[in-house]
Amino acid sequence: MSATIQSTPAAPPTGYFRNPWRKPRILQGVTIGYLLWSLLPVVIAVIFSFNAGRSRISWQGFSLRWWTQDPTDSLLNDAAMRAAMAQTYKLAIITVAVAVPLGTLFAIGIDRWHGRPARAANFTMLLSFVVPEIILGVSLYILFTNLMQGLVPLGTPAQALGLISFQLSYPVIIVRARLLTIGPEYEEAAMDLGASPVGTFFQVTLPIIAPSVISAWLLAFTLSLDDLVIASFTSGPGATTLPMKIYSQVRLGVTPEINAVSTILVGLVAIGVVAASIVTKRREVERQRAERLAAQAP
Repeated sequence: MSATIQSTPAAPPTGYFRNPWRKPRILQGVTIGYLLWSLLPVVIAVIFSFNAGRSRISWQGFSLRWWTQDPTDSLLNDAAMRAAMAQTYKLAIITVAVAVPLGTLFAIGIDRWHGRPARAANFTMLLSFVVPEIILGVSLYILFTNLMQGLVPLGTPAQALGLISFQLSYPVIIVRARLLTIGPEYEEAAMDLGASPVGTFFQVTLPIIAPSVISAWLLAFTLSLDDLVIASFTSGPGATTLPMKIYSQVRLGVTPEINAVSTILVGLVAIGVVAASIVTKRREVERQRAERLAAQAP
């Protein structure tokens, strides 16, 4: 006679903290709170850029006063503010145009290079990533005014070189992190099929690391826009940037014109993020489609 043993299912745990499959309410609350804390001041600044009065607390009606209508304090009629914006955008474009391609090549070189020199180069990049900006700013000022006096004048050339030196480590670290996840198999397979090293780079390596390059471009561009320390130490006549202009006005009293400037900056960064997301999504869809076609091929 055999006995049949029936196991009864365990009762589900009761209580929120005892249930391992509970929804992360606390983490969701912390995330939402952080997003509100970060984005709410930006939203308020954008809204009050269209305020009719000078108050940054009470709404006094919709107006384009701080954009075009005020004869002295509007963005359209403030030549100094427009010059500072133009200088900031120029430096940001120059910085990303040099730092991102150069940093990408450095990342590939460090990834392919082995031995003690490679470890030393990697350590140098990591060290420049964590060095305080104030130290780099002072060092660049001493370099341009003493050791390289007359070769690199203070102003746009010195500011551009300083920002490139500071932003170079970001694309190196971001792109190399992507390279460490893919390995050399794709490149070896392409060259086994007859691709040249240059063709392998443009047809295989670059499309794979494109999302990280775009991320590095956005990060370097955004950090260049709001840089104050390096731009201040390397500034010269006619090379006032937007952060320098805003900082000088804070001590004397900020007008709502700053809100209009902030709205433009937020809009540009948002457009860049959306465009990068669309490009990255399309590349991911194309990659998945190619993998499906390869799997279906006989």
